[in-house]
Formats: sequence, C-alpha cells, structure tokens
Amino acid sequence: MYGTAAMPAQRFLERPSQSGSTLTHEDFQTTQSPRSVLAADDLHALRARVQKRTLTVVVLSQVLGGAGLAAGITVGALLAHEMLGSDSLAGLPTALFTLGSAFTAYVVGRLTQRWGRRFGLGLGFTAGGVGGLGVVVAAAIDSVPLLFLTLFVYGAGTATNLQARYAGGDLALPKHRGRAISVAMVSTTLGAVAGPNLVEPLGAFAGSLGLPPLSGPFLLAGVAYLAAGAVLMALLRPDPLLLARQLNIDSAPAAAPVSEGALEGPGLGVYVGAAVMVLTQVAMIAIMTMTPVHMRAHHHGLGAVGLVIGLHVAAMFLPSLLTGVLVDRVGRIPMAIASGVTLLLAGLVGAFAPGDSLGLLILALVLLGLGWNFGLISGTALVVDATTPQNRPRVQGGIDVLIALAGAGGGAMSGIVMAATDYGTLCIAGGVLALLLVPILGWVRSASTRPSRQDV
Repeated sequence: MYGTAAMPAQRFLERPSQSGSTLTHEDFQTTQSPRSVLAADDLHALRARVQKRTLTVVVLSQVLGGAGLAAGITVGALLAHEMLGSDSLAGLPTALFTLGSAFTAYVVGRLTQRWGRRFGLGLGFTAGGVGGLGVVVAAAIDSVPLLFLTLFVYGAGTATNLQARYAGGDLALPKHRGRAISVAMVSTTLGAVAGPNLVEPLGAFAGSLGLPPLSGPFLLAGVAYLAAGAVLMALLRPDPLLLARQLNIDSAPAAAPVSEGALEGPGLGVYVGAAVMVLTQVAMIAIMTMTPVHMRAHHHGLGAVGLVIGLHVAAMFLPSLLTGVLVDRVGRIPMAIASGVTLLLAGLVGAFAPGDSLGLLILALVLLGLGWNFGLISGTALVVDATTPQNRPRVQGGIDVLIALAGAGGGAMSGIVMAATDYGTLCIAGGVLALLLVPILGWVRSASTRPSRQDV
C-alpha cells in the first residue's frame, strides 16, 4: 500500500530520487507524497521530527520578532505626541501600524496559502523591518507624512509576529495544538520584554547618533524584524504547512472536551474563535495605547513607562505554555470566558488606580496582558480545530485582518475617548467590552452540549 514502507522516516528527506539526485525540501511540491512511500509509523516519526524543527525555528524568529513588536507599543504614542503635540492624535501611531498589520495579514495569508509559511512569514517580517527603519528616518527629519507611511509599513511585523503562531499548529497533534501554539507565543517574551526595558539605553544610543531619543526603539525594531525574516527564509525547511498538506493531516480536534463537539468543522468554531480574538484585541489595544500618555501626564519617567509596558508584554506572552495546557485540558470555551473576566478586572484596576501609583498600574497592565493571552490562544485553537491545511492560511489571514482592524479602531478611538473624558473611563469601557464575551460564550457552550457528530 505504501510502496517502500520500510524506509525510516528520518531518512526520507535524504532519499535518492529516480534520477539519482537527493531530494530537497522544495521537492515536496513536485515529488510523490510522503504518504505514498512511508508506513504509518514512519509518517508519525516524520511529522514529529519536522514539528520539533519547526518549533525551534519559530522560537528563534519570535524572540527577534518580539523585540521589534515592543517599539511601537512602548514609544509609538509618545513619538506621535512629541511630533504632533496633541493628546487626541497620540493613538494614531497604534491605529496606523495596526492598519498596516491588517493589510499585511491579508497579504501574508494569501502568500502562505500558495507558497507556504516560510515565504509568507519571511516576507512579512522583512517588510516590518523596512518600516521600523523608516520610522527612524521620519523622526530624524521631522517628517509627519513619512512617519505615518512608515508606521503603516512597520505594522507588517506585528501581523507576521502573530501569524507565526499558526506555524506551530500545522503539524501538531490535535490534543497538543494549544501547547504548540503557546510555544510559538511564549518565545516572543524574551525580545518583547527586553525591548521596553531598553527604552532609555536605546534612546541614549540614538542620541549619540544625532537621532531623536524616541526613535531608538524603532532602530532596534528594524534590525530585529529583518533578522527574524532572514531566519525564517533560511531555516524553515521543510515548510510545515506544505508538509501537512502532503501528509493529508486531518484537523479534527481529537480529545477535545465533549462540550465543544459542536464547534468542530468549518462553521461555528471559526466564528467563535474570531469573535474571541477580536474583542480581546480591541480591549487590550485601547487601554495599552494610552497608558504611556497617562503615565507621562502624571510625571512618570521613561524608565517607569518601559517597566509597565515590559511587564504587560510579559503577561501577554510568558503565561502561554500554561495557557496552552489549560486550553487543551480544560477547553477552549472556558478559557475564552476567563479572558473576558480577566480583562474586566484589568479595566477596573486601571480605572480606580491613582495616576501616581506605579504598583496598581503594573497590576492593571499585567491583568490586561493575561486576559489577552487567554483570548488569543483559546481563539486560535478554535480556528485551527475548525480548518484544514488546505484552507487554513486563507481563513487565518482573513481573521487576522479583522483582529488588526479592530485593534486599529481601538487604538484610534482610545486617544479620542481619553481626550474627551479620562483614562479611567477608557479603562472601564475596555473592560465592559471584553465582558461581552461571557454571555456570548456561555450561550455557545450551552448550545454545544448537544451530541457531536461523532456521538450520533
């Protein structure tokens, strides 16, 4: 049935072709499927081996990508405030690079659908690197139009950093998808936490080069994103998505909780996962964007701002391994509900914390990051469960467009809301918005308790 079934899986990639040459990773697109030449046990070994390599490469790229991600959320609003001199426009950088993220999510999704993860993610990070260096140039020559354009391009790195989480799930066993996605996310922590805490030294370095101090983090972002793109293009071989298609890997969520059985398939699971990720993104972006402006208004220094944002980013990514285990064991829907409750707590703490209380601001932003983490991993797992390798990049790209657009709206509105009211009102609004997840997901969970197709 399998032809040369006795062939060890670990030797498949070096198997001589009929012409006598050695198969390379690109040959997966032109030669017979591994399923046609390997026995079931060897297919499992091949899958496990490539999955391990994939996660290693993704971890390395995400460490670099995390460093690039941190620049925009730490000093983007401050740079705009400095160049534009207006609180109401301070949320514009977040809106711009999030719009750029939306555009890139669509493009990367389409490129990945056709050419695989390596090409799509590599190109996305490269574009983000060009944008980051462009922001440095715009700040140096004090050009607001160039700042807006390059912030839009810089957003490509944000989108790619998020889409890399899907690469971890392409070859993962269904019962381990949450953990595989979480590995890709937790590896972002090192770079993302280091970035905000390097604001002052990077500012001093930029100043030594004759550049505005607030452009220093974007200098790091440009280099980091370019390095992440190079790592993926050079090392993500074989491509996990293309191999998943070759192996005809099924996406049915084996061992998923029975209460989520009705979420299997390409319908409800995609919509529920998208709703979870969109609402958590809006709430998180809106509060996070204006926190540095709020802190500067209460005379906190750049070091304190970097500390708060660094711990916030740590909470966004560092708990991912535990979250992944909980998503796999407790269930996607319960963890998504936990996301809404945690984000509400974050909003309440932020709203009632005195502006000069660094400790309470840290607590609010840590809860904000943790709630986002719960929502993104549980929502991503729902989407992966409900898609196949054949349609996954296109669906995921479309969802990430919605997430990015929602974030752009949250970033733009945050400045307007804060200028018209105050930071406390903004925090409460974000928390209440996230709380909408609870009744929605409660209804979905109740509806999904009917027997799944497997039980009929």
